[in-house]
Amino acid sequence: MKQPRLTAPEINTNYGWLNTDSSYSLKDFRGKFVLLDFWTFGCINCQHILPDLKQLEEEYAEELVVVGVHSAKFKGEKLNKTIRKAILKFGITHPVVNDADFKVWENYAVKAWPTVVLIDPEGKVVGRKAGEGVYKAVKPYMEELTAEFKGRIDRTPIRFQLEKQKETKGFLRFPSKLIKDGNGYIYLSDSGHNRILKLNEAGKVIEEIGAGKEGDQDGSFTKATFYEPHGLALKGDLLYIADTKNNKIRLANLTTKEVTTIAGDGKLSYYSGDKQWDTPVNPNSPWDLLIEGDQMYIANAGNHQILRMDLNTNEVYRFAGSGREALQDGTLREAAFNQPSGLTKKENTLYVADPEASAIRAIALDKKEVNTLVGQGLFSFGDQDGKVENVLLQHAVGVQEQDGILYIADTYNGKIKKLDLEQKRVSTLVAGLDEPNDILFIGNTLWISDTNNHQIVQVDLDTNEKSVLVVGE
Repeated sequence: MKQPRLTAPEINTNYGWLNTDSSYSLKDFRGKFVLLDFWTFGCINCQHILPDLKQLEEEYAEELVVVGVHSAKFKGEKLNKTIRKAILKFGITHPVVNDADFKVWENYAVKAWPTVVLIDPEGKVVGRKAGEGVYKAVKPYMEELTAEFKGRIDRTPIRFQLEKQKETKGFLRFPSKLIKDGNGYIYLSDSGHNRILKLNEAGKVIEEIGAGKEGDQDGSFTKATFYEPHGLALKGDLLYIADTKNNKIRLANLTTKEVTTIAGDGKLSYYSGDKQWDTPVNPNSPWDLLIEGDQMYIANAGNHQILRMDLNTNEVYRFAGSGREALQDGTLREAAFNQPSGLTKKENTLYVADPEASAIRAIALDKKEVNTLVGQGLFSFGDQDGKVENVLLQHAVGVQEQDGILYIADTYNGKIKKLDLEQKRVSTLVAGLDEPNDILFIGNTLWISDTNNHQIVQVDLDTNEKSVLVVGE
């Protein structure tokens, strides 16, 4: 991480600051250490280092200022309003500057997300690190440098007016994945409230699973805690939950009303290449779940893989994906994914929403092969319908099959699109949403988790009329 001490380039931009009511220059932080975090909010690795940043902020509350430099990958990530929603979603408590034109990124010669840069109290760059493991890399330098700058550190607290202080509270907060049972009830991951809701078709809450606060505690439905849960799957009276930011699979027994952890130790686990294909592994930011018989497929977003869980033993194994982030087809072990986040199945094909490549992938379960239906690469994205070879999506997170049609949550385009598997064409069904995450069919009505609008949108497929479902107790 260490490098020669050069004067740090300025970080102010033409696009302004968020999570604060003021604009700053590096001179405003003179006398303190500054840790710049170059990130883009859709990147799972950028999300992974947020606990490290929080820990450093807490341990060095007087000496250190963390500043997020949001250098967006996707067009949909460049707007202040979308960055603001991400700040709220992830609970970020430090200021963020919008580097939409990559000027700060270029001035610091950054090459990858995430990258952190440490600046000393005299405004000199003392080190940088790309990738995860930020706390372990930065902590020794902070110990050494706080001793070096003893007596020259300004320990006056700096208070920032955070976005959460201006947030309007609603019943739902960043609702995510949806599933239905055989009795007409719907289960919804209310991810921003760290709970699962059981609804009837009128939107009335029948039951809440989780205490509604961030945590990692097993126990009764009223005491158990989650950390940004997403994917859900049902088998009888057992509800499986992808507890995404806890890196675990949790099990809610709908009869005993108890939540237990059945996979994952809470740590970020990585497996790549030929390692550990036939031995149990741990999930890494699991984002969606799908049950087929006694197996459950897991969209393992944090390690760019599809995992499978043996529901008889609750052991998790690698199923598809080398662990490399790339748009590569081939055998299950050769293929590579890009933060897979949505799953659906038709006959012998498992379909995957692969958002960092803005792609839809198909896994032929009988042939054990992966192919790309839509998508051209990690940096090929847009909003273009038509023949699949010309289609461009933007960070599509959800996918649902119905009658030979794949319904796609084209998340950063704010749309639901239809991929006709026979005609191999894509068209837009619904527009005007804000980062939709999932789709569910209830009869002839399409339910959509309109995530950043904190609501469930319903679309009558006969009339194409759109309405908002009132969800509450």
